[in-house]
Amino acid sequence: MKIDIFLSFLLIMFGSVFIPLDVNAGNCSIFPKDNPWNTKIAHLPVHPNSHAYIKSIGLKGHLHADFGTKWKGAPNGIPFVIVNSLTKMQKVNFEYSDESDSGPYPIPKNPPIEGGPKGQGDRHIIMINYESCILYELYDTWPPGTKPGKDKSKWFAGSGAIFNLSSNKLRPEGWTSADAAGLPIFPGLVKYEEVKKGSINHALRFTVQASQKAYIHPATHFASNKKDPDLPPMGLRLRLKADFKISRFSREAQIILQALKTYGMFLADNGSNWYISGEPNEKWDNDLLHELQAVPGSAFEAVDTGEKIHY
Repeated sequence: MKIDIFLSFLLIMFGSVFIPLDVNAGNCSIFPKDNPWNTKIAHLPVHPNSHAYIKSIGLKGHLHADFGTKWKGAPNGIPFVIVNSLTKMQKVNFEYSDESDSGPYPIPKNPPIEGGPKGQGDRHIIMINYESCILYELYDTWPPGTKPGKDKSKWFAGSGAIFNLSSNKLRPEGWTSADAAGLPIFPGLVKYEEVKKGSINHALRFTVQASQKAYIHPATHFASNKKDPDLPPMGLRLRLKADFKISRFSREAQIILQALKTYGMFLADNGSNWYISGEPNEKWDNDLLHELQAVPGSAFEAVDTGEKIHY
């Protein structure tokens, strides 16, 4: 699908535009077809330590859509924005500069920040340049002058990462990204337009409360001091079991659940157990998204992707 004439006009006029995207919008695909995010895993064997991993996350826990319309007055989910060559490139100071891409980053005026401008959570900013096919992601991001004790002339972020959407190249070993696991965030989001069109053709992103001090590629970073081998490592890939019946769910929920059967989900960050990530959108039906809470942790299994664990 190509960016239409009206979208091109908006990009030329404003340098950025806030619209919903699918994973193949514009002139760019979201990573190559053989990228781990885009590969099907229904045929892969169950991981030898699957039961222990699932038990540690919670067999009786339940799936949760960590996205929707609004939550406590702010957009609920991780937003993103399209930018182009006219978007102003901004210098960013990083807390973890030794594991961040220095940039600069194409941050438009009043960019969508996770949790809203006053949010106190992860404050991600995600920007996609569909001219250069480059993905820019920032964590704990603050406009100039809004982070106490920091340079008032520059943006501040905890960490940042830049990904070439045409490449399968991973982050350097041991490096984080805008996500704890060193993974990109955007490809793992549930997007409204995907569900509307009837299919999600990529893996999803999810979080757990306790992870292992280890990671599995395509992750490149761990975010824990716990060495318990039964805790899930970053980058662990789970899938919804093939025999879990999804026909009783709404069409929207079925589309998400089918993606979890076909592509699974990557452990990307520490957070609440069984929370999957998506974009905020006023068109979501929160009641339908709440149906996902009927899916227990016991309905999942860990997949053996053949990648070794890195400590």
